[in-house]
Amino acid sequence: MASPGEKERILIVDDSRDTLEVLHRNLSAEGYKVYTAPGPVEAIAILQASPVDLVITDLKMPKASGLDLIRHVRENHRSTEVMMITGYATIEGAVEAVKTGADEYLAKPFTDQELLSAVKRSLDRLQLRKAGQAESPRPAPAPYGLIGESAPMLRVFGAIDKAASATATVLIAGESGTGKELVARAIHYRGSRASAAFVPVNCGGIPEGLLESELFGHVKGAFTGAVETRAGFFQTADGGTIFLDEISETSLSMQVKLLRVLQDKDVCMVGSSQPRKVDVRVIAATNKDLLALVHKGQFREDLFYRLNVITISMPPLRERGDDILLLINHITKKYTRELGKATPRFSERALQILRGYQWPGNVRELENVIQRLIIMSETDLIEAPDLPTLMRFSALSGAGLNRTLAEVEAEHIKNVLSSVDGNKTRAAGILGIDRKTLRDKIKSAENQAG
Repeated sequence: MASPGEKERILIVDDSRDTLEVLHRNLSAEGYKVYTAPGPVEAIAILQASPVDLVITDLKMPKASGLDLIRHVRENHRSTEVMMITGYATIEGAVEAVKTGADEYLAKPFTDQELLSAVKRSLDRLQLRKAGQAESPRPAPAPYGLIGESAPMLRVFGAIDKAASATATVLIAGESGTGKELVARAIHYRGSRASAAFVPVNCGGIPEGLLESELFGHVKGAFTGAVETRAGFFQTADGGTIFLDEISETSLSMQVKLLRVLQDKDVCMVGSSQPRKVDVRVIAATNKDLLALVHKGQFREDLFYRLNVITISMPPLRERGDDILLLINHITKKYTRELGKATPRFSERALQILRGYQWPGNVRELENVIQRLIIMSETDLIEAPDLPTLMRFSALSGAGLNRTLAEVEAEHIKNVLSSVDGNKTRAAGILGIDRKTLRDKIKSAENQAG
């Protein structure tokens, strides 16, 4: 694949000059680097001279056919996808092209959108195949221990840098398992307090009756069992950072005490009337909508605004696109090292399922799944049946018997299209209808959904 920031390279092979010009113009307009060749001989010369991600070839050409070129690519260029286009579309031709090694089969005439969709499917498939290999196609960037190249994560990295250069309170919002503590640690260790303590506190994991003592400390005899004076987390973090995870789980009375620390920079130990100054940066995190809790009277508005000086929103894994492939590679290597096992490969179908799953538990859930797969795997290839049953069949869980015939038909068409990666010609053949009827049914379903 092309390196980060560089568009993929596509080679178009067709004996029709007009076709070459049209495809070159359309794909170049999308930012792809495009090569053209009038036949397989010229195409092979280009493949030997330059790396190519995708070959789009005509079927019928003089001297050598597109099938001959496909065979050459499959035997000599493992990192190249192949798409067949032809004006002589037949079922036999499609079957032969697929058997020879073509991943996409597009019948002329086709629309610009059909072409671009097929190209994207091919390049996505190439990325999945490379991600499933033992070696990563490129090292995954891991600033601050966080893995990601998606736009949402790049925004998080930028926010970390800005927050680290300041001393203001930070509120990190996001679903459970998205990596909020990693972000808090990154801010601390990138900032001026890096040499001092970073103290994480799970506010939801400490009983309400003990939380005040844990946070602020207590003096000897303050309550039954207080046999000695003990400092709290705030004193331990003096000069450094305290990370208050699940801040939404604190009671209103505890929120008053936290507000006093933020305002006055001093704490009062349980059983003492003498406040003590502390120099602590506060980073808080929540998996709930604090502003909604404020409106319900369940979280103090003044504390919310004290915490919400700098806000960083962690994206859920399902919105991070191909970051999941980088994470799979990173987590797989981590656990194979720990367990002393050989690094397994993932089949293309397994990666498709992992890529399409909704991940309600986010990165934490992904890590648990990969760890289990590595422990339980008996071969060096992880395939779709090896994945958890819930993951493989989650898409079917919402199917009920209270739907109209039109809804059932629309879902079936959608599933068939998905099974052939959106190829309308192949979908129409499976459904037993022509392409025009299929287009009409798709349009009708879209209108109903709208």
